Amino acid sequence: MEWLAALDADLRAKVRATPTPSWLEPMAATRTDARFDDPGWVFEQKLDGIRYLAFVAGGEARLLTRNRIRHRHPAVEAALVDQPGADFVVDGEMVSGRRRPGAPRGVGDDALQYVVFDVLRLDGHDVTQLPLHTRKQLLRSRFAWREPLAAVDALAENGLAAYERACREGWEGVMAKRGDSVYEHKRSRAWLKMKCDASQEFVVGGFTDPSGARIGFGALLIGYYELPDLVYAGKLGTGFDTSLLRDLHARLTSIEVADPPFTRGTGFPKKGAHWARPEIVVDAAFMEWTSEGKLRHPRFVRVRVDKAPGDVVRET
Repeated sequence: MEWLAALDADLRAKVRATPTPSWLEPMAATRTDARFDDPGWVFEQKLDGIRYLAFVAGGEARLLTRNRIRHRHPAVEAALVDQPGADFVVDGEMVSGRRRPGAPRGVGDDALQYVVFDVLRLDGHDVTQLPLHTRKQLLRSRFAWREPLAAVDALAENGLAAYERACREGWEGVMAKRGDSVYEHKRSRAWLKMKCDASQEFVVGGFTDPSGARIGFGALLIGYYELPDLVYAGKLGTGFDTSLLRDLHARLTSIEVADPPFTRGTGFPKKGAHWARPEIVVDAAFMEWTSEGKLRHPRFVRVRVDKAPGDVVRET
């Protein structure tokens, strides 16, 4: 095996021959709100498909989801078995043509493609303890990439520029992976997912009581104007540090009122709610608007001192 002989002695010591596995737990990424540059990290497009581990041995390819469910994709299986040696395990996602790396949403056809981003086993040898950079080199040199198989390429941009491009071109986000990391069979902070969120300003119209060890308040009750109405958009409960919880709670209690300022919208909390004059504006990031007109997975970004509450409308 030329690839094994080409490794230096320290790296060869991390590779071991193993029996064909029936299952390997996939590595999982940790979501982060950080956006950063670091030459020690690899940045890739975050795919929007179905995760599969491909187990190839004995002339057969098994595509298993994270729940160990086998799905049949004959064209992909045939291409995997046709690889040289055909005794390996790779990790990737099944995507449609319109979601392939580098393709903006709405571009391309619906043909399925298996996009591979890591290798766990090669020619009967476990390679998970090799650093990510080395595993990526093995993917590039050892496999023949042709439809319906493809390999994820590192983005040419640095981390911040890659994230900006991802959000600009309508990708789901960016994966940041530490270049010297091993493949861990668990959730890890060596792989981070930086998802593209929508964001806009909202007016604070109240807050809820804290629970457990939390101080200050539990969540802000936020909305936007469709004049003359203040429309309720949901609860904002993440993204605050202790100092901010205290400061915002003090400001809100100083402008507390008896009745809700929201004149449209449903789903106000029935217990533990306090109302405030709509004077404070905050930025929030979120995944999307629900069909009920509420925010999905919102998080606090900052307080805005440069925006008048009456100017806050729902952005499109």
